[in-house]
Amino acid sequence: MRLAALAERLGLPVVGDGEFRVEGAAPLESAGPGELSFVSSARWQSVLEESRAGAVILPPDMDPRSRPGIRSPNPRYDFARAVGLLYAPPAPAPGVEPGAHVSESARVDPSASVGAGAVVGANSVVGPRSVIHAGALVYPDVVVGADCQLHGGCVVREGTRLGDRVILQPGVILGGDGFGYELDAQGAWFKIPHVGSVVLEDDVEIGAGSTVDRGTYGETRICRGAKIDNLVMIAHNCTVGEGAVIVAQSGLAGSTQVGARAILMAGVGSAGHLRIGDGAFCGARAGLHKDVPPGARVWGAPQMEERSWHRAMAALGRLPDALRRLRAVEKRLAQRDGDGD
Repeated sequence: MRLAALAERLGLPVVGDGEFRVEGAAPLESAGPGELSFVSSARWQSVLEESRAGAVILPPDMDPRSRPGIRSPNPRYDFARAVGLLYAPPAPAPGVEPGAHVSESARVDPSASVGAGAVVGANSVVGPRSVIHAGALVYPDVVVGADCQLHGGCVVREGTRLGDRVILQPGVILGGDGFGYELDAQGAWFKIPHVGSVVLEDDVEIGAGSTVDRGTYGETRICRGAKIDNLVMIAHNCTVGEGAVIVAQSGLAGSTQVGARAILMAGVGSAGHLRIGDGAFCGARAGLHKDVPPGARVWGAPQMEERSWHRAMAALGRLPDALRRLRAVEKRLAQRDGDGD
């Protein structure tokens, strides 16, 4: 793509040779003469000067050093947009490929695509321009909105509702039964029926291998714009708020409520029926045993306020020396007591 054409698509101004042919994109350190890269601030000026990148996206006040470029108030973001344009995969042809199974009662929009080996169950709906990739399984009575992508190995169970522009990476499971049992009179486990549903609102993306359980009796809801990483477990009747982010290997126990724009870093675990407030931040491997107030920042297991956690970790590093000093004091006290003093 010509640099000027790319800049026009991005809505940004060009500096230098707009006819430069962009052949690909790469980081500054490894980019070649035909590739586009980016620099986020003047702090990286020396790296830019040593780079072989043929073109660069850079802040308005930086010198591209004789190479063509695109000026941007947010180079990292606009570089990501540029990569999306340069590497956009070809859209699958509309229609149902041979080898797919679509129930006679299902409604698949003519502009949608269903790949070989995919299944669309009875009374399910697939919206305009959505793609059900090869090997995806859509149970009966599922609604898939417009412009969705369901990759291979996804399973979307009955009653699930997907909004528009939802992306399910390979192996996502939506609507499996939650983990719920009660003991009967003989002490055996009785499985609680899970008859609720899963709802994903618009612009939700869920990473590979993640699971979202159906509600026991109500619904499990992932709100608009939420982003869930790989290998995340969302239990029955949870709510994940608008724009929230949940990073890999985190797990929410049943009925956890995650607020809008909250961030849960990798490995966060939540006890059930907790509320994580709007804009809260939970550090990696935090163990949540009580509610997290809106805007709070917590770390550790059990959770601690951020400053208290940092102080505790600093003290932990000094603990071996403190123990040595304590033993020395105890030894001297024992010697003094032995002298009869």
